[in-house]
Amino acid sequence: MARVQRQHVEDTRVCDYRTLSVFGEKTVDHDVNIINTAHLSRHVVSLRRNLFSQTPAMRMIQRTLHLQGNADAQISLLLCKQWTLYAVTPLYKFSYGQLKEYSRQLSRFIASESQRRPVEIEYELQFKVTFSSFSALKITEQEPDAVLIQITKRPQVAAKNAEEKVVWMGWFTCTGGNDLFEIVDEEFTFLPLFLVNGAKALTVLVETWLQQTFDCCLSPLPITPISLSWMAAMWTGCPMDNPTVPTELTFSTLGTAYPLDISYSIHPEDAKALWDSIHSTPGEVRQEEVELFMACLYNHFHRHFKIYLSGTVLVQVSTSVASAHSVGKIKIFHAQHLISSMAFLTELAVLKM
Repeated sequence: MARVQRQHVEDTRVCDYRTLSVFGEKTVDHDVNIINTAHLSRHVVSLRRNLFSQTPAMRMIQRTLHLQGNADAQISLLLCKQWTLYAVTPLYKFSYGQLKEYSRQLSRFIASESQRRPVEIEYELQFKVTFSSFSALKITEQEPDAVLIQITKRPQVAAKNAEEKVVWMGWFTCTGGNDLFEIVDEEFTFLPLFLVNGAKALTVLVETWLQQTFDCCLSPLPITPISLSWMAAMWTGCPMDNPTVPTELTFSTLGTAYPLDISYSIHPEDAKALWDSIHSTPGEVRQEEVELFMACLYNHFHRHFKIYLSGTVLVQVSTSVASAHSVGKIKIFHAQHLISSMAFLTELAVLKM
């Protein structure tokens, strides 16, 4: 049996997708059917139930509506970028009719603050802020529109027709959030999830301005191992045309003298077949299904490598649909599954409040 000798372990599929290999060791064909769950002991399933005891028993899977108008262009801005997640308290006296004014105010604020921080931000570059709203991420008409903030830079010395370069983006959304939160006073706008892509220095400035302007609080939104397990199951079950990216789970032995990262890769067709053998009701995912899905993967890995993944911490999930890390970072690859992913993240943001 292969032994772990390095700081990284990988489970790969070749030929018939049944072969497992470990870096630094000889490849061994174990010829095991990952879909067979009859061997699972009650102890393994019970362990998963204990870990999942604080999560909802069932979640609905939201479907993306047909995108119209300029929604395609707006949605494309959100895809294939790594976003840092924040939870946001309701915005006080926010108005969609004042987006142009907010753009001017934040532009002036950044210009003013940048001159005080020459080391972190190149103040000789002119920054332009643009607020915009779009409804493509709404599940119900009662939800507020998403709000996109873009910061572009205009060099003082540039060609006449030089295009502005986007250097920072952030967007608020409340996808599916109305069903999770009590009625908000009319003076407040409920946009609990904020996603950021760009320089940390600009993020700090935007965060400061938002807190001063709307009396809100932004806090980092890490993703727990339990939530990552739900993501792994839900994304594995998403229908995809010719998926090529493996389902990859990264585990870490945190808190040890010599931390070890373990990368567990499953061919997408194998992962989907396993999920289909467990999942019963289209449009919803149940806690016991997620538990069993993860228990199957844990048990399969232990059978080959004699490593108990239950003694490690799940820190990252990567699939054809999206990837997410426990530090609160996410990247979404396909528009058709954007709404379901945003609804799940919105729920996490609300639960953090």
